[in-house]
Formats: sequence, structure tokens, C-alpha cells
Amino acid sequence: MKTVLITGTSSGYGRETALHFHSQGWNVIATMRTPRAGVLPESDRLRVIELDVTSPESIAAALEAAGSVDALVNNAGVPSISVFEDVPMARVRDVFETNTFGAMAMTQAVLPQFRERGSGVVVNVTSSVVLGHMPLSAVYKASKMAVEGFTASLALELAPFGVQAKTVQPGACLTTNFAGKATNGVPMQELVSAPYAPFVEKAMGDFMGQDLFTTESDVAETVWRAVHDTTGQLRFPAGPDAVRLAQAK
Repeated sequence: MKTVLITGTSSGYGRETALHFHSQGWNVIATMRTPRAGVLPESDRLRVIELDVTSPESIAAALEAAGSVDALVNNAGVPSISVFEDVPMARVRDVFETNTFGAMAMTQAVLPQFRERGSGVVVNVTSSVVLGHMPLSAVYKASKMAVEGFTASLALELAPFGVQAKTVQPGACLTTNFAGKATNGVPMQELVSAPYAPFVEKAMGDFMGQDLFTTESDVAETVWRAVHDTTGQLRFPAGPDAVRLAQAK
């Protein structure tokens, strides 16, 4: 029976992915920064482990507790939606610490066991923002584009050892409350500086008016497909809007 370790499983894509792999008979190591009772069902095949991907000590402790794993899904991430001029550089660094450096640190920590065993797969969850030009996402997109480039090079380095690296690119999902988390529930228009307010109003209206959105299940099923893919495909758009963007690109 195979084991997957998934980061950021307290809600959204991570939680749904943990449930999907569990339903398919895998052992699941579901990690989150602050474990909470009831987030995931109790099972002898599902363990919840505390993990902060920005802490080397936390990463080491979590991997020791997890033991041998067959797949790593780097899903943990923090949102950022704003015009770039209004984003403090401290926030920019926070976004990169989790979205980019956290994924890289987790990958580096798990690679020795994959390489020595001659098998394993790393799936880095990025975003459909890497597929097109989208406003209000400069910081978030930069953090995810870095992961895309990292994964592409990593895949070449790992191929001789039978280890794979891939990205899953989720589209826009309304049920994860991405925007609300990015702004702590405050409407975007109230947070941006006055000169940008008309632009933000239009951009948010255009976003809500689009005809296709991604579901959490879309992402979980795409991660599952990426883990099991043997064709050498590197990038996996998840959700109808992401697929449309990928096809247009």
C-alpha cells in the first residue's frame, strides 16, 4: 500500500486531495500548521501531522514521523491579491517563504529517500495564474512561476533516478475563499489605495463574471492523475478554466 504526504490539508485543495487519496486506498499523511480535530476523518490509513513548511525543524520532525512515503504533494500556500504597489515587502517575503521556499525545502528533504529507492513523485501545486496575464496577482504569480521553473529543472535532474516531478495548476475556485483569505475578509476595494480603486472594481467584476470555475474535486482528481501519470507530462491544468487557459497558451 502506497503513502502520500500532503502539505496544507486543513482546508480547500489539500483537504480534498487527502480525502481523495484515502478513498482510493492509499495511506495518507495529512499535514497542517495547526492540526484541528474533526478536519479529516479518523482512520488507520490517515494520519494528521503538524508541519510548518517554513521551519526546517518542523519539516525534519514531520518526515521522521511520517516514515517512508511514495509521493509528496506540496500544496501548502498563502494567497495574495492586491495591486503590487500596495503590498508591503514583508508580505512579499512571507508569500515566497511558504509558496516557493516551503515547497523547495519539503522537496529537498524528501528526495534522499526517493533517490535511494529509485522511485517517487513530487507534485507541486501552483496556479492557473501562471498560464495567463491576470491583474492583482503579481506577488502570488511570481511565487508560483518560481515553482514552475524549479519543477521543470528538477524533473530533468531526477529522471535518471526514476523519480518524477510535476506541477498541478488549479483554476479559480470560489469555495476555497481565496480572496477572503488574502484580505482577511475585507473587500478588496477598501484595501487598495485610491488611485487604483476603479481598476480593482473592474478587475473583480470581470473575475466574478467569468463562465468557468474550478472545484476542489477537480484539483484532487488532477493531483491523483499527476501522481499516477507515466507519460512524462510535466504540467497538469486542473479545472475547466485552467484547461482553457492552457489550451489558449
